[in-house]
Amino acid sequence: MDNPIDLIAAVGVVPVIAIERATDAVPLADALLEGGLPVAEITFRTEAAADVLAAIRDARPELCIGAGTILDKHNLQRAIASGARFGLAPGYDPDIVDAARQAHLPFCPGIMTPTDLTLATARGVRLAKFFPAGVAGGPKALLGIAAPFAHLGVRFIPTGGVTEATIGDWLAIKQVVAVGGTWIAKTEDIREGRFRAISRAAAEAVKVAKQALEKRA
Repeated sequence: MDNPIDLIAAVGVVPVIAIERATDAVPLADALLEGGLPVAEITFRTEAAADVLAAIRDARPELCIGAGTILDKHNLQRAIASGARFGLAPGYDPDIVDAARQAHLPFCPGIMTPTDLTLATARGVRLAKFFPAGVAGGPKALLGIAAPFAHLGVRFIPTGGVTEATIGDWLAIKQVVAVGGTWIAKTEDIREGRFRAISRAAAEAVKVAKQALEKRA
């Protein structure tokens, strides 16, 4: 699929990954692909993020990589230069939204309240990250927040507090494109080289998400 958002929607789950060393990039990519997960969000929470993106872009282009925790335009440009095919942020910054649009990068800013969503949709945003999803009230809260904006066709990627056990609850909401989760490829598992565990977690997440999407259809 040429459009990364279409791929994300087809899979239903995106691993949210904070990776500390670029040398772990390819083994991580291989673990995710082996688990049947063709997409990943590499967060700019570590100094290695841009190098990790570039390493995966060059060695494993079949893995659709995106950049998370984009908090400023500098890191947005670094992400694009390193091969990110989509971007996400924990909050809404109109300058970053505009810069991503100008760069033709699919971008998903974070929202938590109706006010956030009002400002974002006024800027043309139609895909938002609901964050932190667990703290913000879970699926019922998102249903309530999304209802007044349904006619605009706004869709969401809930992230933060999502678990394998709650994938089905989130994907039961038709406006939810996919869920983002940190449990699939934990920083400590990457650091300790537990890539088989990551493959197993990826495979199970893909399985659960597929079942939820089929049930919704």
